[in-house]
Amino acid sequence: MVPHVATDAPEGAVPLRLVAANELESWLAGRTAAERQWLSRHGFAAKSGEWLALPGADGAVAEIVAGVERPLDVWSIAGLPGVLPAGAYRLADSPGAESATALATGWALGTYEFTRYKTGRGSFPTLIAPEGTDLAEVSRVREAVFLARDLINMPSEDLGPAELAAVALDLAGQFGAESEVIVGDDLLVRNFPMVHAVGRAATGAPRLIDIRWGDPTAPRITLVGKGVCFDSGGLDLKTAEGMRWMKKDMGGAAAMLGLARMVMDAGLPVRLRLLVPAVENAVAGNAFRPGDILRSRLGKTVEIGNTDAEGRLILADALAYGAEEQPELMIDAATLTGAARVAVGLELGATFTDDDDLWQALERHARAERDPLWRMPLWQPYRKSMESRIADIDNVGTSRYGGAITAALFLQEFTGGAKSWVHFDIMGFNMTPRPGRPVGGEAFAIRALYRLLAERFPKP
Repeated sequence: MVPHVATDAPEGAVPLRLVAANELESWLAGRTAAERQWLSRHGFAAKSGEWLALPGADGAVAEIVAGVERPLDVWSIAGLPGVLPAGAYRLADSPGAESATALATGWALGTYEFTRYKTGRGSFPTLIAPEGTDLAEVSRVREAVFLARDLINMPSEDLGPAELAAVALDLAGQFGAESEVIVGDDLLVRNFPMVHAVGRAATGAPRLIDIRWGDPTAPRITLVGKGVCFDSGGLDLKTAEGMRWMKKDMGGAAAMLGLARMVMDAGLPVRLRLLVPAVENAVAGNAFRPGDILRSRLGKTVEIGNTDAEGRLILADALAYGAEEQPELMIDAATLTGAARVAVGLELGATFTDDDDLWQALERHARAERDPLWRMPLWQPYRKSMESRIADIDNVGTSRYGGAITAALFLQEFTGGAKSWVHFDIMGFNMTPRPGRPVGGEAFAIRALYRLLAERFPKP
């Protein structure tokens, strides 16, 4: 069962007519003179997101006409649940199975509210699932996206490293996955020195979350998510403005938890591994410092040029650990750099990989799912800007330019065992509302990634 998406049409479900602007004239030709006059009087132009109720002879709503763009996709009617009156609605025309699932998914995503601290709308209209809708798929995407959004929206006071680990363990329990959490000084014993260094100044101990699921003989897929539950910048303290939304700095971990949920729920024939280094980058007497030299799990030494470039440090240990198993594909996601936001803005996931075939497949699915990604270059000449006189590498480049690229190049140094690797530098947050995507946490890239994995590793 999917909330606000039903299978049985109650008597009196209102027809929902989808019309594109370039179809309006021909569509109007088949309507009554009274309907044409009504639509004209209200200035209805079938713009995307525009809607108008057509009254029946008894004064009740006879039909809803909604403007869309063609082809139909996941966001075509995602804004309607937030504006239509309560009640049941059914599509007046059958869109076909693929579009039916996309439309129902968008409707479901359009009912999201974060209500832990504030009462929300409480009720939404219900869409009668069009014929051919894959309700299991609608539910799978809804649950994964809502999980990621909820985690990102949670204030750090209530979602520190321990709480993030508890969510991951609960997810593992739901699907019978193996799990382990390495906490505090045990990180040093188990050789995760950079995770420990970044998180040691916080009152909530740093930890590495490790979840394994699926047949051990199946192809290995490893997900790594940046779990910085709050980022003050460390001793290189952020400004007040820069710190305001740093509760979202675990957006990569939230996205990978959502993706892992989809993979497990679908039962894809893979050996899935999820690694989340969970820390708070805090300020205290034992905080790591600019100029410190940290030894990584891989053995490389890292000079700290800036303590606010902490995400790449914890990811490096986790990536090196995941690469030891030589997975077929290793995916990491992180709210890593402001430079990526400058480069591609707030709505695109900056994507780095040296696997051209992987990128081509990802781009195809990103377009189909309206889950936009943009490939950025792993420009090797920029590696020299991270050279250190006294360590193997510096955690930041000497140039103020190309920061997203140098961050990705830093991570690449720790992925050697993986047969293929892709890195997503994401916003993890909607700063402005769009249909189905309210202001707040957002699960960047996971719908495209799930489609990629389902295609590459189909169920028998």
